[in-house]
Amino acid sequence: MDTCERFVRTILNGFESFFAEYQTITLAARARFENADWHGIRAAATERIDLRRAKIAQVKQYAELIAGDALYDLEFWRSARGIYAELIDGHNNFEMAETFFNTIYCAVHSHRQIRDEYAFVFSPQGDMPPADVSKVYRTYRKEGSWSDLWRDLLNDYAFAIPYEDLERDVTNICAAIDKYFPIHFEIDESDVELHVLEHHFFRNKGAYIVGRIVSGEKDLTFSLPILHTEEDSVYVDTILFGPDKLSVVFSFTRSYFQVDASIPSQYVLFLKQLMPAKPISEIYSSMGYNKHGKTYYYRSAYRHMTTTNDQFKIAPGIKGMVMTVFTMDSYEFVFKIIKDRFTPPKDMTREQVMEKYALVKRWDRAGRMADTQEFKNLAFSRERFSDEVLEELMEVAPSVIEDHGKALVIKHVYVERRMTPLNLYLGTATEEQIWDVMDEYGNAIKQLAAANIFPGDMLLKNFGVTRHGRVVFYDYDEIVPLTECNFRKIPEPRNEAEEMASKPWYTVAPNDIFPEEFSLFFSGNQKARKVFDQLHSDIYEASFWQGLQERIHSGHLEDFIPYRRELRFKRGPESLSDTA
Repeated sequence: MDTCERFVRTILNGFESFFAEYQTITLAARARFENADWHGIRAAATERIDLRRAKIAQVKQYAELIAGDALYDLEFWRSARGIYAELIDGHNNFEMAETFFNTIYCAVHSHRQIRDEYAFVFSPQGDMPPADVSKVYRTYRKEGSWSDLWRDLLNDYAFAIPYEDLERDVTNICAAIDKYFPIHFEIDESDVELHVLEHHFFRNKGAYIVGRIVSGEKDLTFSLPILHTEEDSVYVDTILFGPDKLSVVFSFTRSYFQVDASIPSQYVLFLKQLMPAKPISEIYSSMGYNKHGKTYYYRSAYRHMTTTNDQFKIAPGIKGMVMTVFTMDSYEFVFKIIKDRFTPPKDMTREQVMEKYALVKRWDRAGRMADTQEFKNLAFSRERFSDEVLEELMEVAPSVIEDHGKALVIKHVYVERRMTPLNLYLGTATEEQIWDVMDEYGNAIKQLAAANIFPGDMLLKNFGVTRHGRVVFYDYDEIVPLTECNFRKIPEPRNEAEEMASKPWYTVAPNDIFPEEFSLFFSGNQKARKVFDQLHSDIYEASFWQGLQERIHSGHLEDFIPYRRELRFKRGPESLSDTA
């Protein structure tokens, strides 16, 4: 075995080791859910993110030892790629094995010289393994009543702890079907099957059963969220119908799921059938395979760029003090670049901004912060940039721009799903939409706080509205843990001089925050403020924030349920708190 083959086998063994350890962490999710070990589930989510970085560093060290000086020889990598491609030919998870190889290559070459002959920019086996999705779902044929069908399913997906009231849950599901089907889903009662993914999806305090109802040539996506009681039992909280509701469950604004999928591509393809509008890159990421999600995103982006001809333009909205953002009309993502110099009064470094983005990747995003993909030395066709965008980039971020004639290389950029800035959305919103979106805005602030995140700058322009009408925060440069803030009430002036003073007459520490001043975030939109004040005026009270801090300090972990409270089933006389 020559040096190149030993080198290649080292990388492949590193991938197999990484994937096995990743699966091992994931397999414990079911037991953690059954034991209500919410801190353990949260820690496992972070552990999986850290695992890849640690494994890449380890394999790179071994690769350097084996390859020696050849490690930086591109012809050596050309040979290595060919051998690696042969070794993974027909591999069940070849697409992720390729991404692992790419990551080692980029770590060695500092994200330079990324060419298909040296790394797997594109795969010789196609984007994904050929998958028979029927292998990963169970089929339930409706032979009798709906109650029998759902009872059988829930029994098969039971946990080591009992249902709180199985018959009540079955009755609730059937009642929801009776209400939904006559309006939204025409069905042949004599020809019904359920196709249900074989394993639960775990995240935070919830477990999700995911599948579809099939009748003839029609099908309907559904999901059953399973939650814990305080008495060591579980219950079905609701049933969610349709791809849009499932898409919110798998949103790019939420933490990654833990699901036992030995061949993830099979799950991804089935989920794509359930959610046709959701990019495959986001489905991979939602299952925790965000690095391969990045690979798939790049390939899709490349194809989009080569099949369209519209130019990049500055993204709509008020220009940021820290970032410049561009996009194109035909594209559903934006590109965000950190400026060389920040607009006053912003006072921080590029490294601090990057740390905030890395923090968001590891935090519970609570359904209110957008996931991003980070790229280094990303090459674009120069002709796709309008004069306006080129002028903007050269003015505010020349240090990260390299002009190579026909190509423009951006040394560092974040890619994020495009949303409508909240301030622009309000400009054309109806009265009903204003009420809905300001309720969403308040819920977003509260849920971020419950996740121990203080957004800092809560101006309307720093929040976006998704196609599902959800409000999402996307300006991370000022976020801090809520527990590091000191929320205070503005002291009463002691005399007329203090009352008339143009500056505060009281001392203000760097971490002091006065919620009474939050109304300033609505400057210029008094209609929105009036609605917000009726819905979420408690945000102006220091006691509201202090109460959240006490809950966090006590060890409480909030769950962030990805659906509306009106969809939740009745469990009995007790009221249910809502965090949706």
